[in-house]
Amino acid sequence: MIENRLARRVFMQRHGLLNPPGRKLGKAGLLEAIDRLGFVQVDSINTVERAHHMILLGRSQTYQPRHLKALVEKDRALFEHWTHDASIIPTSFYPYWQRHFARTTERLRGRWQRWHGYDFDAQAEGVLEHIARHGPVLARELNEPDPDRPRRQGWWAWHPSKKALEYLWRTGRLAVCRRDGFQKVYDLVERVIPEAHRHDGIDEAALVDWACRAALDRLGFATSGEIAAFWGIVTPAEARTWCAAAAHGAVITSIESADGSAPRKVLADAALLDLHSDDLAPPPRIRVLSPFDPLVRDRDRALRLFDFDYRIEVFVPEAKRRWGYYVFPLLEGDRFVGRIDMRAERGTGTLAVRRLWWEPGIRATRGRLGRLEAELARVARFAGCDRVRFDEHPGAS
Repeated sequence: MIENRLARRVFMQRHGLLNPPGRKLGKAGLLEAIDRLGFVQVDSINTVERAHHMILLGRSQTYQPRHLKALVEKDRALFEHWTHDASIIPTSFYPYWQRHFARTTERLRGRWQRWHGYDFDAQAEGVLEHIARHGPVLARELNEPDPDRPRRQGWWAWHPSKKALEYLWRTGRLAVCRRDGFQKVYDLVERVIPEAHRHDGIDEAALVDWACRAALDRLGFATSGEIAAFWGIVTPAEARTWCAAAAHGAVITSIESADGSAPRKVLADAALLDLHSDDLAPPPRIRVLSPFDPLVRDRDRALRLFDFDYRIEVFVPEAKRRWGYYVFPLLEGDRFVGRIDMRAERGTGTLAVRRLWWEPGIRATRGRLGRLEAELARVARFAGCDRVRFDEHPGAS
């Protein structure tokens, strides 16, 4: 059995959280970091900065968003597509997504036809032809909403052209070439993805093997369900079959839990059996993590490894929230010590800390408060703010 302290440090190491956060990153280092993570989730909420920027800042205080923009929009070393959610992914992985597109197109086509009507194919082909002739488009540039229709929210209320754009993107016939504000700009795949990464050399078996190997490599240890969920491009059944073969330089073992639950049986990188927790020392500083950070994305895994019960309450009615609309986890060393509700008030150049909660058993010592204030000053600068304001004393819980 792998003891809990080693397990949590291995997971942090695989996600770039044991590296010195002050180490200069640069554009090449940023690409390497994203490759190591596998992907960076994209989300529209911008209370301080968007999720992908906060995830990368959590790994290096020298991260510069202009480098990410260049890697996506100029170098084409990264592309945007779907894993478990919208994400920025190394373009070197694109051949595996091509196989994913090929095997899911028919399933999606039938589903979207049932949702949107049997003239949907014609609508999609018309959108594709328009982009081929006229170049990249935003959804709003194709059609405005019908003013006679009642306004509704969600994907079911999209205009037919928006639905066609999303379908063509999800099935690999269009690509996102850039974002305008936060709106996707779509273009033909061949004008976005370099030719070297567009080939049909990946078969079903190669897709499953790569997806499972790459997920286990980035998780260190995992159940078959966690392996399947990592990329979201193989089924749970495929992951179970792959794990059952257990011939991948991996071993079946158990992971000690931190929350008092029974040890979890997992497939693990065999190299972990030769490690001790002292071999992997995390920086002692406090880090603000995004609610979508890969360390906490799988809430059940975060609970088992860190005894950190974290849920995002964006979709919880305000009166029923325990914490707040968009609360950031606080990581110190290899444990979560608190959570913080804050917002960048750019009009006044202020990072406003509305409330801070320390985890049970965590004391607001002078040293801990100093580390927190230093981290908040870094986040404030990144968000374009020149000061931090606490709306309640940081020692409160």
